[in-house]
Amino acid sequence: MSTESDRVIVADLDGPRLTEFTSLLPFPLDPFQRRACRALEDGHGVLVCAPTGAGKTVVGEFAVHLALSSGAKCFYTTPIKALSNQKFAELTARYGRGHVGLLTGDQSINSDAPIVVMTTEVLRNMLYAESPALRGLSHVVMDEVHYLADRFRGAVWEEVILHLPEDVRLVSLSATVSNAEEFGAWMETVRGNTAVVVDETRPVPLWQHILVGRRLFDLFDVDANAGASGPVIDKTLVRYVKERVNAERMGAWEAPRGRGRSGRGGGRPGRPESRPIPRPEVIKLLDEEGLLPAITFVFSRAGCDSAVDQCLRSGLRLTTEEQAVQIGEVIERHTAEIPRGDLDVLGYWEWRDALERGLAAHHAGMLPVFRHTVEELFVRGLVRAVFATETLALGINMPARTVVLERLVKFNGETHANLSPGEYTQLTGRAGRRGIDVEGHAVVLWQSGVEPTEVAGLATTRTFPLRSSFRPSYNMAINLVERMGVDASRALLERSFAQYQADASVVGLVRGIERGAATRNELLTKLGGADSPYVEYTELRARLKERERELERQGRTDRRNDAVTSLVGLRRGDVISIPSGRRSGLAVVLETDTNSVDPRPLVLTEDKWAGRVSSADFPTPVSALGSMRLPRHVDHRTARTRRDLASALRSTGITPPGRGRRVRSSAADDRELSTLRRAVRSHPCHTWPDREHLARLAEKYSRVERETDAMRQKVAATTNSLARTFDRILALLTERGYVEHAEGEVRVTERGSKLTRLYSESDLLVAECLAEGVWRGLGPAELASVVSAVVFESRQEGESIAQGPTGNIRHALARTLATWHDLRADEIRLKLPPTREPDTGFMIAVYKWARKESLEDVLFAAGQHGRALSGGDFVRWCRQVIDLLDQIRTAAPDTEVSAAASKAISAIRRGVVAVDAA
Repeated sequence: MSTESDRVIVADLDGPRLTEFTSLLPFPLDPFQRRACRALEDGHGVLVCAPTGAGKTVVGEFAVHLALSSGAKCFYTTPIKALSNQKFAELTARYGRGHVGLLTGDQSINSDAPIVVMTTEVLRNMLYAESPALRGLSHVVMDEVHYLADRFRGAVWEEVILHLPEDVRLVSLSATVSNAEEFGAWMETVRGNTAVVVDETRPVPLWQHILVGRRLFDLFDVDANAGASGPVIDKTLVRYVKERVNAERMGAWEAPRGRGRSGRGGGRPGRPESRPIPRPEVIKLLDEEGLLPAITFVFSRAGCDSAVDQCLRSGLRLTTEEQAVQIGEVIERHTAEIPRGDLDVLGYWEWRDALERGLAAHHAGMLPVFRHTVEELFVRGLVRAVFATETLALGINMPARTVVLERLVKFNGETHANLSPGEYTQLTGRAGRRGIDVEGHAVVLWQSGVEPTEVAGLATTRTFPLRSSFRPSYNMAINLVERMGVDASRALLERSFAQYQADASVVGLVRGIERGAATRNELLTKLGGADSPYVEYTELRARLKERERELERQGRTDRRNDAVTSLVGLRRGDVISIPSGRRSGLAVVLETDTNSVDPRPLVLTEDKWAGRVSSADFPTPVSALGSMRLPRHVDHRTARTRRDLASALRSTGITPPGRGRRVRSSAADDRELSTLRRAVRSHPCHTWPDREHLARLAEKYSRVERETDAMRQKVAATTNSLARTFDRILALLTERGYVEHAEGEVRVTERGSKLTRLYSESDLLVAECLAEGVWRGLGPAELASVVSAVVFESRQEGESIAQGPTGNIRHALARTLATWHDLRADEIRLKLPPTREPDTGFMIAVYKWARKESLEDVLFAAGQHGRALSGGDFVRWCRQVIDLLDQIRTAAPDTEVSAAASKAISAIRRGVVAVDAA
């Protein structure tokens, strides 16, 4: 299905430039590509939303053609460096090296060329710096523009869209989203005429399957679907899964006869198999079915590596000897620059062995050069089975015949969550290679708890809207003020997609407020009007109820505070009574806790349970009933210790007290409550015969009033929300001397101009450290070590080791943390998102690397200090440290820090860090 914006009228015939462009292509354009290109030649901007692999980039390439034809420039932006490299190679092959440049932060190649490929952040920085390279720019292509939903980097896309000169035609390429019209309408408000072209037709049809044991079933019944209003799930699959689940409950399984795609029998008789078959067997089965090459999404780096190891141990080989030789040649070409001494520590030989058998992992923990080798070999069809995390689905051009999903649950950084329909569509979108495969295949591995209806829901749902993640940062605010002043900056923020969506949500709230007001007036009429004595009576009753609730809340708070105070006062060996719950009875205190907010002492009960109790376990203050002697060291984790201590506790002769007296309520002595109760009882309406009927109306009236007020508050909070955040940021920047108010204007100070060049997530913290001389006096390796703390973010939970390898580092780190504490206090006061706490987990590793120590020693030292790093993670974090050091080099107010940053960059950029650095 294709749709097109009604706002822009697109020509019915190809223009001369499009005719010229299509004559150079080896294939005809699809209808959606032709419509988008026609709109572009007519001088409109375009938003193209289409599935993965549909050929959206052809529209971007036509923008390049238009710019070259008119003697102008075109910038082609991508979200990640790997995509930039890929597009740079493609455009260079078509137009020649002299016409194409590359800017990725790490590399600058032919930056003055008429076509420049770059990451989106590079273009954002050019716009803020008002780079001369923007002169003559006629078109900008923003590939993967749906990245603006990314909560970490999405704001960059909106900044570019808002800041680009009006005469630049913008070509936005996006995956299929369900609110393309909303996004397009916003684009039109900020960029002028924008054609929205949506195509939901996959270029290669996708077949959905579920692999149950060793049988591959079609998810949908093709014959039944022909006459149905919606997809019909295959009945054989449903019956087979149901019988299997029943067999599990019975504790025995005997495969029923039935037809599946493979036609082979089930698992071993007499044993239920709720788990999928081993990974090597899944790959063999797919190979037998002609469904390779395949990408299996595992959602865990360790899981990807483990899957490859399992396949190697099983002896699985998917390549011929001739293909293994070709693979070896590609490996040699990619890895020639890696120091030979580092190969062992990088797991090179195991990785190479797997590749030569046609197997590979693909995840962010791999060395970039290893990952890029896998990508090339997979695209060439030499590697036929890849086990990958979901990052592979984000833009890299690596289509497969089949995509396998091991689970429908993944860890999202905070918890294990079910896949959304959008995530499922994005992952399975890799299946089916245009021009190679007649059809693509998505295979879900069945296990206990997976229902065919659940998979069908994921496969058929088409609601995955694009949501803006835009919010002003310190760097964005200071750049806006410097370029356009406060009022214009505030107006620009009001035009963001985030505010556009927020304002759209207000429309629904306003309607709700209007309905609430109408209902309220109707109820008011039934109560006798605004002057009715019953309205006054209703208000009295509402105040009485609210006072009762307030006193009840206060009572709970007081009781909790008393319980907290009593818990803090307990001593080791005190015998106490837990009054209720599963752990009720006597307990002895093993460890005290003096936390004045939420003390949780460790106790052992007479029933041999050991654990921590809190104020929630004690409705009244706890007091020691006696005490008992404890050994110096008590290991409460061992059953024997718990048994012996519980026996000793019971033998003390102490008995739990009986049920305590009911605590007197504070309401009994509250003068305001007594006054309200008397006022209600003495009111004339209190004796009306229809009082209860009117009370029900009044209750409804009060509820409608509360709900309407809540909606009004929400509208007030939503309207101009970004501008209010901007004002709070400006207040903090003013307090700290980055901007000043003079003669009725807001000006950026010299200190503020340094902040305009810092694009780190912790931009203001870095600026403060530079301005206050916190990092002055550090050597290159020491500076790299301390700077890493504001870049690095540990993957695993745990305490960071707040120790540096030198006294200088420890001193600078202590001052950095003190600066962060001060900044965080100000952010909390002004209700701003707090800056992330520095993480010291990479300090040792980058310090040793900058001092020219070997990769093996560096990774070993990182592991020794509780932060084990893969080769890929080490390289990635080194490059991020280099990126921030490069910003510090230009933003530092003194030459000493600037020189140290330059030397640190040179010291880190060596060996594996320098290999494949684009």
